[in-house]
Amino acid sequence: MFSGKERSAILIVDDETANIRALSSAIDPGHEVLFTTSGEKALAMLEEREFDIVLLDVTMPGMSGFEVCERIQNLSACGNIPVIFVTANITEEDETKGLEFGAVDYITKPFHNAIVRMRVRNHLKTKKQCDYLANLSNMDGLTQIPNRRFFDESIKKEWARSVRSQSTLSLLLIDIDSFKKYNDNYGHAEGDSCLKQVAQTLASTLVRTTDFVARYGGEEFVCVLPETDLNGAMLIAEKMRDKIEQLKIPHLHSQVTDHITISIGGYDLIPNSDLNPQDLVIQADKNLYEAKNRGRNQVVCTD
Repeated sequence: MFSGKERSAILIVDDETANIRALSSAIDPGHEVLFTTSGEKALAMLEEREFDIVLLDVTMPGMSGFEVCERIQNLSACGNIPVIFVTANITEEDETKGLEFGAVDYITKPFHNAIVRMRVRNHLKTKKQCDYLANLSNMDGLTQIPNRRFFDESIKKEWARSVRSQSTLSLLLIDIDSFKKYNDNYGHAEGDSCLKQVAQTLASTLVRTTDFVARYGGEEFVCVLPETDLNGAMLIAEKMRDKIEQLKIPHLHSQVTDHITISIGGYDLIPNSDLNPQDLVIQADKNLYEAKNRGRNQVVCTD
């Protein structure tokens, strides 16, 4: 979810299949090209997965390209996806209107493959640069994993996606046991080293690109697990707890044992419009408190 990718995903929206085939053949090979023939379907696809660029026909039955473009700009899941309008007839007024709705460029029909290829290539390059800067702003400088800002933005998107699909969303809150005593006795330099090791170990536990661990604050981390029920969340949480214990980072002042351990509180639910992401965090935090209350170095998950 947080790493960059070499292969770009391109969405072509046009009600004429001949235009779709022509545009597809003009795009550099190696990219993933998907298409649809209606604006409504395009918006549904954009909400379900990430795309790097959209080639959008202006004139379509039902929802026009202008309306689709405007809706794309209002979709929180779409981020900074560049939209290129493809049209046979363009006036100064239409071009101005399209740019006002958020389009970045126009391609006129009949088009030349070389021009299409270069415009797509240039906008993909700009998109990657923007994504790189966004990743920097969403990364925790110390631990090199996503930060609280990334979590706050991503949990809203995952919540909305789960509401639409009525799928289970799980969240884990993770806290390093007796970390204040570790800092007090070993110093902040060792404390920073400990945080790095724990963060990277937690992140390495995940195998799906949809899952992620972020630094929540201080010595606390949060893990988001889309389409994961309570049993799945507990398995991942126990794996995390075990991997941190296996690091055997010395902590002779711990209330638990002679090395670094973590406590984890987890919660899962099927999101709906009557709830919000904070409800998930609150319940996971209650379970984290219970894990600490039971003696730390353990997992407490409920649904």
